[in-house]
This record gives sequence, structure tokens and C-alpha cells, in this order.
Amino acid sequence: MPGDEPMTTPEPTSATQPTPATTILLIRHGETAWNAERRLQGHLDIPLNAEGERQAGLLAAALAAEPLDLLVSSDLMRARQTAQAIADLRGIPLHIEAGLRERCYGGFEGLLYAEIEQRYPREFAAWQARDIDGMLPPGKNHGETFRAFFDRATAAILALGAAHPGKTLALVAHGGVLECAYRLAQGLPLETPRDFKVFNASINRFVLEDGKLRLGSWGEVEHLRPAVLDELS
Repeated sequence: MPGDEPMTTPEPTSATQPTPATTILLIRHGETAWNAERRLQGHLDIPLNAEGERQAGLLAAALAAEPLDLLVSSDLMRARQTAQAIADLRGIPLHIEAGLRERCYGGFEGLLYAEIEQRYPREFAAWQARDIDGMLPPGKNHGETFRAFFDRATAAILALGAAHPGKTLALVAHGGVLECAYRLAQGLPLETPRDFKVFNASINRFVLEDGKLRLGSWGEVEHLRPAVLDELS
């Protein structure tokens, strides 16, 4: 008889299944000569210095026992060199994602902070005042507002995390990218001062769950401390 069919429970669909959380290790590249002298790099392609190479080796050793499913780097040399140390030690492929690049600073790039203030006083003042929509002067590369950079960097991180649910990702990027991730995870307005440190070759742990980025730990640098040899005996 019509209407007498037994009621059946629908099979669960993927839409009803919780998405496994993604673990993201967000890593800043090792030191460059320009980092050491406070010269703004942005999109200019500066390699690691000797200290940065040492940091990259120590970083790779610190991650040797960590479960890593995917290793991704910014396409800029300082990040790629840092990530390559991890790839070489573990024998895993290195993937490149240009969305993880540092912010482009236009005409500020290649200059010391003091030179920027002298050459571009109005734009420098807006930058220091956290004008997130402030335009940067033209240079070799086209500058980004902080808002545009934040949107680009966080979109790249979230897309990588969403594409690899339940996996552990190591993303090697830049100080500005780490700042963006920290602000997103902590819900910090873009206009507030950066009152947290962003260390070269640091490990910073996040979890992406239900589309939300959560901070696990920040600024792990114990692996960079040189071994102390006991030479007194």
C-alpha cells in the first residue's frame, strides 16, 4: 500500500562528518644580511647569510622527528633555502606557494629604516601609525597595503590547511606572514601595534579546525641555542 514503506535512516553524508583538524607549523626563514642591518627586503630576493644557514640546519634537526605530511615554502630565496634544509634532511619534496611571500613594500624595499623615514616621511609616518590602507611609494615592485597583504597571506594559509585536513603541514614564510597568522588566530585588529616578537627560524604552531585558525604555541627558538661544550675537564 502506498505510504506503508518502512522509514529508513539516511546514510550520513560528508557534509555531516566533522572535518579533521589540520596542524600547521608556520616557520620564519633564517637570518639574512639585510635582517641583521634592518634593511627592508619585501619582495627583493635576498639569500640567507651564514647565520641563517646555521639556523636552517638547526631548524631542520629540530623537526627531524616531527610528523610532516607536506612542506611548503614561499618562492623567495631566503624561505626556499630554509625549507630546503628541512627537505634535504627528511628526504621529502618541497612545494612552492607564492601566496606565502612577504609583503611588497614598493619604494621602501632595499632601504634602511632611517633612509625610509628621510626619503619618504609622509608614507613612513602612515606606515608607523598602522594605516592599513596606506599606499606605499612606487619602486621596483608594486607595493601592497597591509590590508591587501593580510588578505593574501591568510588566504594562502587557510587554503593550504583546508586542502589537507587531518595532516601536518610545515609552511616556511616570512615575518609579515607570521604576523598575519597571529592576528587572525588571536582576533587582533589590523590597526593595533605589533607587540609580539617574530623570530628568524622560529617554529609557530597553529591548528585549523572548522575553518578557524587557532594558535597553539608561538616563537619556539630553543633549537637555535648553540650547544655548550664542557671544556673544563
